[in-house]
Amino acid sequence: MYLWIKALHVAFMVTWFAGIFYLPRLFIYHADTTDSLSLERFVVMERRLFAIMTIGAVLTLVFGLLLLGLNTALLTAGWFHVKLALLAGLAVYHYRCLLWMRRLKAGERPENTRWLRWFNEIPVVFLLGIVGLAVAKPF
Repeated sequence: MYLWIKALHVAFMVTWFAGIFYLPRLFIYHADTTDSLSLERFVVMERRLFAIMTIGAVLTLVFGLLLLGLNTALLTAGWFHVKLALLAGLAVYHYRCLLWMRRLKAGERPENTRWLRWFNEIPVVFLLGIVGLAVAKPF
């Protein structure tokens, strides 16, 4: 049963990260557009993608907690504590996506998209750290 739960945990983590990687790219396109039809389309696309990625995040958490309940020894592993810290950072990033989505919907657009382009790259750090720790278990 443990391996099936782990498979679901990983599958929903992939769903979460798919949204985390694509949503900020939509923000860049949204910020760069000016016509009302495109602006409305981006609002809808962002809202739907955020909902899907939030479902992925919640199910990743649910299956992760089930795994932890079945293997409480994880709480004694140093790598697991670092992974939890990275997950907390990812949750903050997820929330920041919500804030950007609301700002763009309200018509607030940055003068240039340089910050959004950097913001779009941050999830790579989380992904490499979380997957690297979970696979290698270095300490």
